[in-house]
Amino acid sequence: MERAIDLNADLGEGYGAFEKGDDAALLEIVTSANVACGFHAGDPARMARTARLAAARGVVIGAHVAYPDLRGFGRRHVALTSEELRADVTYQIGALSAICAAVGTRVAFVKAHGALYNDAADDARVAGDLVEAVARLDGHLGIVALAGSVLADLAGARGCPVVREGFPDRAYLATGRLAPRDRPGACIEEAGEIAARAIAIARGDEIDSIDGSPLSLEADTICVHGDAPGAVTAARAIREALAEAGVMLRPALA
Repeated sequence: MERAIDLNADLGEGYGAFEKGDDAALLEIVTSANVACGFHAGDPARMARTARLAAARGVVIGAHVAYPDLRGFGRRHVALTSEELRADVTYQIGALSAICAAVGTRVAFVKAHGALYNDAADDARVAGDLVEAVARLDGHLGIVALAGSVLADLAGARGCPVVREGFPDRAYLATGRLAPRDRPGACIEEAGEIAARAIAIARGDEIDSIDGSPLSLEADTICVHGDAPGAVTAARAIREALAEAGVMLRPALA
């Protein structure tokens, strides 16, 4: 049976005069792009530039939505009411959708960023608000969710296309949740190790959690953090390793 997986990266994460990551290089490698929508990073001109580059390379675009936390890069929890969270998510998707339409492409999926992503993995209220905002706007939009998360379950129950995500460049707790970034070893930097973990995730093989216990993930997409210093090297290593292992790269959603 042919094996295939999506490879995505978080892109467009600079702001104003400040650049972050090599989007152009990553867009030559990945099959899906999570584009920052202005709440944790990104600005209208950068969103348009990233969308235009992605469209030119046939890369599928997703809205990378976040809590309103520019100063903290979206990695801090922000206490929002359900009304506020749904409106914030709708606003961000709408902004990127308009920009994509202007450059001749479209938004195919939604992925939460940072603290919102982690909260939605276990908090049913946050996950439910995110799913409701997406479904009300466009029931055909996919939702990228941490494999085994509450968000994945709720999105599936709502009838939204669900893309389960794995992270070869991040360590996992034994629970299947990502290890906090301030924990030693939480971020994996060596390209060979990242590529090996990517192959294991793509095949459904076990990987080691941060405490050494085995962990199995069912994933449809693999993420490379575009803001990491070695992101381009890691993405190339993943793509080459997957090809050698006979795993095709293909967008999870089109």
